[in-house]
Amino acid sequence: MGDRLLRRLGAFGADKRGIAATEFAFIVPLMLVMFFGTVEFCSGIAVDRKVTLMARTLSDLTSQSTSVGDSDMSNFFAASTGIMYPYSTTPVNATITELYVDPKTMQATVMWSKGSAPRSSGTTVGVPADLLVSGTYLIFSEVNYQYVPTIGYVMAKTGIKLSDVAYTRPRQSTCVFYSPKTSC
Repeated sequence: MGDRLLRRLGAFGADKRGIAATEFAFIVPLMLVMFFGTVEFCSGIAVDRKVTLMARTLSDLTSQSTSVGDSDMSNFFAASTGIMYPYSTTPVNATITELYVDPKTMQATVMWSKGSAPRSSGTTVGVPADLLVSGTYLIFSEVNYQYVPTIGYVMAKTGIKLSDVAYTRPRQSTCVFYSPKTSC
């Protein structure tokens, strides 16, 4: 009986039939995390690119006008949020601001601002030194987006704040007149 038990234990130890299933059970969770992590990372990069395109579009559309009103601004924001498709536009915060570079102080001050977080008229905004040309105007757009991954176990569950800015000069005139509040 003891000899027979020893042979059975030896046969059980030599049996390799369950190794593949055991390895599969250990590797599948790791592979799924890597797969979903790659998908979420790629989606995050795509959304970040769309945020950049949205900022550039807002600035570009505004700079092509000589004057804008509330309906124009609504159209600019509507057109730019279309860029975010197929991602949600709910977490988008966008603002368009016209800046004037004061020749005396060489600081950019707000002439008018419209959007999710409008800036107060007369406040200063930090602008790259290359763009500070005395007595000129700039159209400045800011876009912020809270990207929340679909599967929060791989990336930050609360989301990642994505943002970008764009600067353009008015193309058709010295400045973009925002009716009825400002003039050049």
